[in-house]
Amino acid sequence: MMKKRIVQIMVPLVILLAIGGIWMVKNGGEDFGLGNNPVADTNGSENQATGMASEDFQLEAKAIDLEALKGHGLPVIIDFGADSCEPCKKMAPVLVKLNEEMKGKAIIKFVDVWKNSGAAKDFPVQVIPTQVFIQADGTPYIPGDHLNIRFDIYEYRDTGEHAFTVHQGGLTEEELRLILEDMGAV
Repeated sequence: MMKKRIVQIMVPLVILLAIGGIWMVKNGGEDFGLGNNPVADTNGSENQATGMASEDFQLEAKAIDLEALKGHGLPVIIDFGADSCEPCKKMAPVLVKLNEEMKGKAIIKFVDVWKNSGAAKDFPVQVIPTQVFIQADGTPYIPGDHLNIRFDIYEYRDTGEHAFTVHQGGLTEEELRLILEDMGAV
């Protein structure tokens, strides 16, 4: 009787573990489609093309040290999204391309908020994807009127000072290039 009860417990447990293992193997390698991306170097070495610490210039980030990014004196775009979000998937190849092209001219980052839930806690992220824009001088980006792209401006409650400029939703390569140009990155 005891053996039968143990078997009744163990068989479903083994099946669940097998399913979990298959899921981990299948989904564990998803890295925002960057598996073979040469710019996604994770060893913290210097990028030979720019001479700058590669960690700050890698596309993917688990957390954002905004002060460190501002310290480079370059425009910064941080995209908060997720690997499994459809608009985020559409933006992924654009972010990869622009991250590689803009090395030394701008910093472009991506944070998967589902894998790194605490990474967006200091930013006004309400939906994904959301992009945060910072000028080269470390101040929030002020979009030009000619862009015809909707941005949200956030201010600090106590001072009314401009805190963040964000865009909610996906952006095309053309729109991101226009923003980068307006930020002085090209």
